[in-house]
Amino acid sequence: MKRISERIKAGELLLSDGAWGTFLQKKGLKPGECPELWCVERRADVLDVARRYVAAGCDMIETNSFGGTRFKLDFFGLQDRVAEINRAAAAISREAAGTDRHVIASVGPTGKMLLMGDVTEAELFEAFREQVVALEAGGADGVCIETMSAIDEACLAVRAAKAHTRLEILCTFTFQHTADGGYHTMMGTSPAEAVAAVLEAGADVVGANCGQGMEQMIDIVREMRKVAAHVPIMVQANAGLPRNVNGVDVFPETPEMTAHWVPAAVRAGVGIVGGCCGTTPEHIAAIGKALNQQKAAGKKS
Repeated sequence: MKRISERIKAGELLLSDGAWGTFLQKKGLKPGECPELWCVERRADVLDVARRYVAAGCDMIETNSFGGTRFKLDFFGLQDRVAEINRAAAAISREAAGTDRHVIASVGPTGKMLLMGDVTEAELFEAFREQVVALEAGGADGVCIETMSAIDEACLAVRAAKAHTRLEILCTFTFQHTADGGYHTMMGTSPAEAVAAVLEAGADVVGANCGQGMEQMIDIVREMRKVAAHVPIMVQANAGLPRNVNGVDVFPETPEMTAHWVPAAVRAGVGIVGGCCGTTPEHIAAIGKALNQQKAAGKKS
């Protein structure tokens, strides 16, 4: 396969997958349970999630490894099983993806903050190195460093993947709508600042995930384009902004509502579209249909 960034630069529009955590919860994942351990102990259930997204038409799927650094696994006493769990996560998604789809292995924040002095740069770098090496060994051909808020942490993850693997590197941040009408991460980072930093660190694809619905992603992408005119951009939006109903987060958007905003996102400069919290294979299929309509319209014009 061509690299993802090459495909986007050649004019393709690609479909990513949707939420994993909420899918696993429907399969019985309990609060306080380690999702990543399911890659070893409930492999068939994790494989079913990946296969459902492949069946929805995805060009790429992620892995059940979002919390797979030693810092996150330490919470469950699993810090010595980083390599085992991440290799298993990548192998599951590779089995589902086959040879004609990309596996973009998920790497999330560690929960540690350099700003607070509770971790060093060297420790963070090593944690990310350990994870991405195992993900590559399991069969991933890309890594999706996602849901980032701090530039320093994101850049360390990007550099670890760049220095120690051959993985294509995608890096996305989570932004909130602020009182001034703009968007910033919880650390105060703007979309333009985030993109500029991780591109310098070596990212191949940039973007945004979680935090917002597809409609709000459009303005975020426009700001990113100001500093990344020709760089592939990915968005994985929530199924709208969640509402808490009786203590449970409910995501209001139907597949059709989410897909409605896809043409505008493409016009803003998105090359890869997928989903995050609250999205299902049905949402992804609807997004894929909208992308196919955009492809058809492009050919006619």
